[in-house]
Amino acid sequence: MEKDKVYRAIGLMSGTSLDGEIDVALIETDGRNFVRPLRYMAHPYDISVRDKVRACFGKIARDADVDEAEALVTQLHIDAVKAFGEQADVIGFHGQTITHDPDNKLTWQLGDGQALAEATGVNVVADFRQADIKAGGQGAPLLPLYHQALLSDHDKPVAVLNLGGVANITYVGSQGDLIAFDCGPANAMMDDLMLTRTGKEFDEGGKVAAKGEVQHHLVKTFLSHPFFKKAPPKSLDRNQWSIDCVRYCENEDAMATLLEMSVCAILNAIDHLPQKPAHIYAAGGGRKNKLFVDSIIQHLHIPVTSIDDIGWDGDATEAEGFAYLAVRSLLGESVTVPSTTGAPKPMTGGALYMARNTPEMIAE
Repeated sequence: MEKDKVYRAIGLMSGTSLDGEIDVALIETDGRNFVRPLRYMAHPYDISVRDKVRACFGKIARDADVDEAEALVTQLHIDAVKAFGEQADVIGFHGQTITHDPDNKLTWQLGDGQALAEATGVNVVADFRQADIKAGGQGAPLLPLYHQALLSDHDKPVAVLNLGGVANITYVGSQGDLIAFDCGPANAMMDDLMLTRTGKEFDEGGKVAAKGEVQHHLVKTFLSHPFFKKAPPKSLDRNQWSIDCVRYCENEDAMATLLEMSVCAILNAIDHLPQKPAHIYAAGGGRKNKLFVDSIIQHLHIPVTSIDDIGWDGDATEAEGFAYLAVRSLLGESVTVPSTTGAPKPMTGGALYMARNTPEMIAE
């Protein structure tokens, strides 16, 4: 690979929130400080796939259900790239996380990188987390270097708060210091409760939570978990907590309580930073939950605005990040650093799957 070349890269992301879409993004990048987002598309998938993937959460051994889910996930990503219809030098394929247990050096993302490469005719970089976690790192979060590149011209200290299934934060300090870690749940438990009790995928704008009363004794129990006292770097499995903690609450109170838990987890995370950020930019689906964001602002007294306000597409950011990391992987550059995952040194990562045929990339 040419170190001074600007590459066209496609990034793919299917998050733990299981929101029914695969994010597909195209960027141009040199794998360092130059990044230019070009296009984004959300590729929808059927609810039946989500149910099959959800049934695999927490598994640590392959079985017939995992095989079926992986085949479905792979085909969905193939379909998404073909529907996108763009040429690229490389595809960054994160896959679908079903288990994340760094204490036991285990992280598992479903998806067949070789099948994706052969079906699209484009080389694929996948398995981004494996090298870091095998070296003793958390294997997460993976996007801080991308956030740092995008924030290079912004006043510091500044932070990106990603509100997906899990909340994670990237902090860039005044001296260029980079810190990142998972904060706690963001949308995961709230979405699970809405789906289980109402059949709806999420609480739009926090309207259900707004009608409820926070059960503070449950929040206090939640915050007693040792994760919140642990210094970063640290990461979480999407299912670290479950909606059983609010099983005796009515829907509105349950949602209000779960939202407060997520907000408090983020407040706790800010306490682990060397300075309060002057500004926080929110990404991920949770940035669209007005009650969620307003609650964070009310507690923090720090400006929190959507990442879209500075010209980014908050729906595309994660997919763009994996496109960026794919190029870094090809160049042999680090994709994680000790201050973001706890690995012993900056780690290259990702496995390269070479395309052996080149079918035409035609938009469908």
